[in-house]
Amino acid sequence: MKNVKIVSTVLFYITRILAVMYLCIALYSLIVLLTEWSYITKKGGNNFAICFPFTDKPFLVGENNWGYKLFNFLLPIGAYGFFFLVLSNIFNVFRGAKLFTQYGVDQLNYFFLGNIIIPFSLILLASIFAGKIEEGLEWLAVVHFFLGVFAFFMAAIFRQGLLLQKEQDLFI
Repeated sequence: MKNVKIVSTVLFYITRILAVMYLCIALYSLIVLLTEWSYITKKGGNNFAICFPFTDKPFLVGENNWGYKLFNFLLPIGAYGFFFLVLSNIFNVFRGAKLFTQYGVDQLNYFFLGNIIIPFSLILLASIFAGKIEEGLEWLAVVHFFLGVFAFFMAAIFRQGLLLQKEQDLFI
């Protein structure tokens, strides 16, 4: 179990850092898009670039329309921030003294629901309001779906383990 705690601790910090980075990028992008600070238009206004702070060097680029900016740009970046945040919470479960806890079951439930619902919802919204979705995004949604199904089974195992652990605690 010591190796599991070491690996889960390393993965916890990696995914938590990724979560913070994605959420900060989403927040920075939102501020730039609303204020047009560090914002450049290209190709006759058809494309935009968000620059690194206090520079004119492009950091993120995309199509210059609000449907794209919201549904193909901001929401997916923010969604990946929350994806890595919940994933880091799952790794945090494996760092704890007890493996089967209500917190662990809850985090797995959030993870499986998020992976099943959010990608398909974002694709649906992007196809309705932006008119198109980025190439290959459907396959990414399928990967998230299977990840969600796997997390669903893990949540069921954790739920059963929690129940057995509670029964054992009552018996002693």
